[in-house]
Amino acid sequence: MKAKEIREKTGVERDRLLLEFRKKERELRFAVSGRETRNHRALRATRKDIARLLTIAREEEVME
Repeated sequence: MKAKEIREKTGVERDRLLLEFRKKERELRFAVSGRETRNHRALRATRKDIARLLTIAREEEVME
């Protein structure tokens, strides 16, 4: 997900997205460690999405 798309969402939608991404990260982490999947890139992309969400939330918090 791109930063522009994240900025267009409301705070409640961002919180919901953050919960979804954290759940997805957890599932991917267990799948990769259990050798159920070899898609390491999905885990990396999910972590980056979480970081983007948190960064944008922090930017808005500082701007207020």
